Amino acid sequence: MSDTKSTVAKLLVKCLEAEGVEYVFGIPGEENIRLIDAMADSSIRFILVRHEQGASFMADMYGRLTGKAGVCTATLGPGAINLLLGVADAQTDSTPMVAISAQVGLNRIYKESHQYIDLQGMFAPVTKWSDTILTPASVPEMMRKAFDLAQRERPGAVYLAVPQDLEESDVSADLKPITVHPVHTTAPDPDQVAATIDLIKKAKQPIILAGHGVARSHASKQLIELSELLNVPVATTFMAKGVIPDRHPNALGVAGFMRRDYENFAFDAADVILSVGYELQEFAPSKINPNHDKKIVHIHHFAEDIDAAYPVAIAIEADIDKSLDALIDGLKKTTFPKFDNHAKIKQIKKEELDGNADDQSFPLKPQRIISDIRKAMGDDDIVLADTGAIKMWMARLYPTQKPSTCLISNGLSTMAFALPGALAAKLACPDRKVLAVMGDGSFLMNSQEIETAIRENIPLVVLIWVDDAYGLIKWKMDLEIKHHRDVDFTNPDFVQYAESFGAKGYEIKSADMLLPVIEKALADDGVSIIACPVDYAENNKLTDKLGDLTITI
Repeated sequence: MSDTKSTVAKLLVKCLEAEGVEYVFGIPGEENIRLIDAMADSSIRFILVRHEQGASFMADMYGRLTGKAGVCTATLGPGAINLLLGVADAQTDSTPMVAISAQVGLNRIYKESHQYIDLQGMFAPVTKWSDTILTPASVPEMMRKAFDLAQRERPGAVYLAVPQDLEESDVSADLKPITVHPVHTTAPDPDQVAATIDLIKKAKQPIILAGHGVARSHASKQLIELSELLNVPVATTFMAKGVIPDRHPNALGVAGFMRRDYENFAFDAADVILSVGYELQEFAPSKINPNHDKKIVHIHHFAEDIDAAYPVAIAIEADIDKSLDALIDGLKKTTFPKFDNHAKIKQIKKEELDGNADDQSFPLKPQRIISDIRKAMGDDDIVLADTGAIKMWMARLYPTQKPSTCLISNGLSTMAFALPGALAAKLACPDRKVLAVMGDGSFLMNSQEIETAIRENIPLVVLIWVDDAYGLIKWKMDLEIKHHRDVDFTNPDFVQYAESFGAKGYEIKSADMLLPVIEKALADDGVSIIACPVDYAENNKLTDKLGDLTITI
């Protein structure tokens, strides 16, 4: 029978419940056993993982998909340190997360002590707020502040340390969670909206750059309406894929690939960039404004960071949907030139994918793999594209029709988030198909979470692109120093590896085998691992092709 005494551990859990937390991802340690135990008597489902890094990536992706802070927990010292990567990924991708770990007791926190690390100081550079709970009475206030900061625009990560002796301390029964949740909204400045409309009226060729903030703000409807009203193209960042459907005539594709891509020619022709929800961490603005000569309108909840290639002429700092509504209303009352939506660029990109959709080469070309993935997935289904060469191919070519259905790490661009992230995505969106797409290098970094998926009965499908190398680094080496070294490795038998966990394993042996295997795995309620050989000779062919492009397109 559970102890009925009220403790800090139980109060923490009550605060989590008051914030609407449904899942906590983590690993128990000696110093946080009371917190873990208290969740057993709550509405919260604790997901025991196999590595704390996996827990932080799960919280990261859960927060990104739901807009509610994902929660992860660990013990002190090494356990907390293992959370750090996913916490940093959430912070740099502007994703709401609350990380909670144990800390040594207050009776020894001030001196050299076993397993003591300054965790508050360690997490401070990669969070919006990092602190240590020092008194039982502060728990409700600090927990409410943590979630408010994490979920408020600009979202991010928050870290709280709970000293061991504090966790087991008694608290007064009348100490309750704070349940007042303020709503933070701001309206656009009419003068800035009017100035933007005047700039558009004088423009020769505007273009819209849509960033991740559009997805977080659920402002896709307004973005599309603005694009249609002006008949201007919309380029997105990697993380904003889907905020305008790729099948829309004004959808241009993603910006930010290496040196140049097809979209860059549209930016070359533009004199005004309407930057909506874009953050500099998504990619360097020098890629689209190398001469610093574009007039930029910054439309976001918060001020832009300073960059010479991002000279903001006008800033509308308010809720993105309200700002776009105001722009649309004002533009409907005036006249402006006829602009070009650069349909030719969109057609060239489509031909690149369609031209290899039925390619029978083996190993498979990246374009063929992406085409088959798209055929197997519905518009609302979720694919997580891990970091590496795979990210570049998926970001460029995977047709995305809805926001937050192609998840990419781009602020930190960390490897190995996709497998644990897919578990969280399935918990957040149980009615959708979820597919983790990974290179063989990133897969083995967190592959132990296959066991978590099986034990917790969370359907999981992983498609591994197998090239026996760190493919992106090989690509970069070949591109810049004309050779590569120290990037090749060997792999296990992925089918046997999957089966050793109790999962299903598939090895793709021909091009025609891939699509039916993906469809079969996604229809299954279990865990499936698919190993597909990929021909990354296409990497250098692509950069050679892009290097040969001219403005004539």
